[in-house]
Amino acid sequence: MNRLDPRSPLVLDTKEVGRRPGSMAELVREVGAPADFGTEVLRVTEGEPLDVDVRLESVVEGVLVTGSVQGTATGACVRCLDPVSHDVDARFQELFAYADRNAHHQEVGDEDAAEEYLIEDGLIDLEPVLRDAVVPALPFQPVCRPDCPGLCSECGMHLAEDPDHAHDVIDPRWAALTDLASEPTTTQTSDRT
Repeated sequence: MNRLDPRSPLVLDTKEVGRRPGSMAELVREVGAPADFGTEVLRVTEGEPLDVDVRLESVVEGVLVTGSVQGTATGACVRCLDPVSHDVDARFQELFAYADRNAHHQEVGDEDAAEEYLIEDGLIDLEPVLRDAVVPALPFQPVCRPDCPGLCSECGMHLAEDPDHAHDVIDPRWAALTDLASEPTTTQTSDRT
């Protein structure tokens, strides 16, 4: 098991709230986005700033983390491949359980215990929580504008530049006849004796 690095900006120390239910602490940070923070077509570039506002509340089971994250995701329009940017604004609330409480939940057969976030050596790792909040909130198919016409399927031209752009499409069954029309005509003469 990897130990959490307390120097990481996405790792929070719970010593301010301790194990006293009802105690609370608030943090505001600007952190660099972790790697692979998004989807294939839209993501927050690694190292780009994310504004994180977090409230830690001590409860009997652990520490309840409530907050928000803001930033900017960039990518490509799925219709025309032009660059797009999308404002990220996601909210989250997760319970980080104490190790002993999590062990108790597993002993009594709580099926959700395996999926609980844990407090490790008094530290909380926010990265998976932020990822779970931001990635599903990103548009599945980002577009540069709602009425983007995309690219021509024949030649790849931006249809926004020429809305009347078209190609003459010939039915493949008749295509052989166009070859006949383009061949030079020759006259055949026959000699009679």
